[in-house]
Amino acid sequence: MGKFGKSTVAALVAGVSLFMVSGQASAEEETVSMNVHGEKANALEVREWPDRVARFSFDSGYTFEYPDAVRGIFVTAHSAGGARMESLLDLMDTTDLNSMVIDIKDDDGFLTYKPEEDDPFYDISRPFISDPEGMMSRLEEHEVYPIARVVVFKDTLLAEEKPEWSFTTDSGEVWKNGRGEAFVNPFLKEVWDYNIDIAIKAAEMGFQEIQFDYVRYPEGFERRDEELNYEVGDYKDSEGDNVQRRVDAVTDFVAYARERLAPYDVDVSVDIFGYTATLPEAPGIGQNFTRISENVDVISSMIYPSHWTAHFGLDKPDLYPYELVTEYIKIENEKLAELEEPPVSRPWLQDFTASYLGSGNYIPYRAAEVEAQIKALYENGVDEFLLWNAGNRYSEGVDYLIGKED
Repeated sequence: MGKFGKSTVAALVAGVSLFMVSGQASAEEETVSMNVHGEKANALEVREWPDRVARFSFDSGYTFEYPDAVRGIFVTAHSAGGARMESLLDLMDTTDLNSMVIDIKDDDGFLTYKPEEDDPFYDISRPFISDPEGMMSRLEEHEVYPIARVVVFKDTLLAEEKPEWSFTTDSGEVWKNGRGEAFVNPFLKEVWDYNIDIAIKAAEMGFQEIQFDYVRYPEGFERRDEELNYEVGDYKDSEGDNVQRRVDAVTDFVAYARERLAPYDVDVSVDIFGYTATLPEAPGIGQNFTRISENVDVISSMIYPSHWTAHFGLDKPDLYPYELVTEYIKIENEKLAELEEPPVSRPWLQDFTASYLGSGNYIPYRAAEVEAQIKALYENGVDEFLLWNAGNRYSEGVDYLIGKED
């Protein structure tokens, strides 16, 4: 766990046992350890709630301020740990961008940096980010708001290591999709804890937000539901059909993750398919926009124009970045307005050219197309956004405040 090793975790647990006496706690007492800067820090502070229940707050030792509004980019671990990081930091310094979403558990299931050898995740770690503490210090120096991306249920590495935590065929093989990717089973609490333990590591590193991605079943799972073998854990006797059980499992994971991360004072966000906001719930993948939104601090709908089939009256959505985002965000705003405490809306926008759609179905995405999406958000009262480019090569000359009123 970086410099917060097992001894610190033991201290945290000891602190919980020590201070929660008769449901009361001193507002002064604390557990002291070394922070990532090598200085004494309050790794665990105990504060008193009005109802006399103790609250524990973790301090990484870094200082990051939430910006006026998050305007961020996706950063792979290779970029974060390599030479490209300098150019990305320069992009932060010279534009109105201010945040990075950095891979900590990637799409294959790897932890993207090397912890201590006795760490339980050491064997699935890779040194893509060779100096995580140095990276965090650089982010702090450049006033970049850090968000850790943790890919959850798409995890080929874990599925192959523990087939009983995955979905298998009648021959006993781990099922994989057409891209050779395997998923682990959202019904199982063991899978939840595995991923949340990694998220806690990111919080200990100093990340201010944990963004969970692939919080879902495999696409088209409703067509494989009766074909694949898998456990349903505590949902065996739950009410409702299999669609509802999947929705319950995904929603319960999000709520549980937020609860376990509460002591670390981090926001919790979830990436979600944009089309889920247009449906009561997505039947195969288990995503219910409203129920997930009720359990997160930030909801990040992936609304890349290239990812839609004909929708909102647009025959080829990739050709209409402004119109697509405008029509989508109206629906999302209506759904969020129904919630008593809605999360921050921070959609993922497209900063890549979808040439794979074929001639006539796509247009090059450069500054104007990125600005069109941003402008559509601002005009509909959404001030935050994230830009996706898998290669981390972002369009030049973008006005990231275009159309934003002061």
